[in-house]
Amino acid sequence: MPGGRLTQQERQQIALGLADGLAYAEIARRLDRPTSTVTREVMRNGGPTAYRADLAHRATERRAHRRKQPAPRSVQAPPQAHGRDAAAVREYEEMLTTVLMGSGAPKMMARVLASLYTTDAGSLTAADLVQRLQVSPASVSKAVAFLEGQGLVRRERDERRRERYVVDDDVWYQSMMASARGTAQLGETARQGVGVLGRGTPAATRLENIARFVDFVSESIARAADQAREVLHTKPEAPSDDTTGPSTGRG
Repeated sequence: MPGGRLTQQERQQIALGLADGLAYAEIARRLDRPTSTVTREVMRNGGPTAYRADLAHRATERRAHRRKQPAPRSVQAPPQAHGRDAAAVREYEEMLTTVLMGSGAPKMMARVLASLYTTDAGSLTAADLVQRLQVSPASVSKAVAFLEGQGLVRRERDERRRERYVVDDDVWYQSMMASARGTAQLGETARQGVGVLGRGTPAATRLENIARFVDFVSESIARAADQAREVLHTKPEAPSDDTTGPSTGRG
């Protein structure tokens, strides 16, 4: 498997693969590169819909030139708990960010969410996020405001009166219920159109079918979220002293 920087020809192949709707893994296989290499390349240069090989190549050359300049200050990677591999954690965060973006989250919001999910505490301060993501405080503030509006993050004050951004055990339940309520509202609005357009007409029938469909979906989402809510509160088992072999059953 080749290593080193991507060539301009490889970037052109990535662009063609994206245009053909290929998955990152398939593009990587054709290039004989790790999937993570292709994922980072695309997300660092505009994402799957805006990626351009020529612009990506020039941007990489500029970044390489900047790295040759003396850095104004060194940025230390945060220490990793539990003996984690820092490079592996960073690569996983990039992959999680990509998946969150694919589900509709804007890039900065996805980066903030990925950072919060991969901390054991499930919370970070604005200063933590600025240092961790190397972005401006304004970017963090905007991202948090968006996530808070979606019910994915909440704010709280710690013992030092600092504002912390938290993803807690119930955040996905609340988000799913908000989604169900939004879907139900769409169904109600569609149903109102039936009376306006005249029951039995093609347009009214279309809206009535939409209403029935989204009613079923929203009720299913709410019911499933209620049934599975306790899964979000499952606590981790105590780690075994033996981390190399299979875990043994309790005696």
